[in-house]
Amino acid sequence: MRKSKVTDDQIVATLKQVGRGGQVKDVCRELNFRRDVLRLEVKYGGTEAADVQRLRELKTEHVKLKRMYAELAVGTML
Repeated sequence: MRKSKVTDDQIVATLKQVGRGGQVKDVCRELNFRRDVLRLEVKYGGTEAADVQRLRELKTEHVKLKRMYAELAVGTML
């Protein structure tokens, strides 16, 4: 999984600004983000920084487990 350039705190702060009525394009321009905030809002809407960090940890763990499962599955097929 590639490392995100946007920190968890930045994601939460951006979503809060948009939630307070800020225009997405203005908030993105102010914080020098692309318009991916819309995608982030759907993905992280209503969460705090700790929740975002935990979600990233779970995704990383999920990728590792999938890789381990694939290796075991190939090993049993041989």
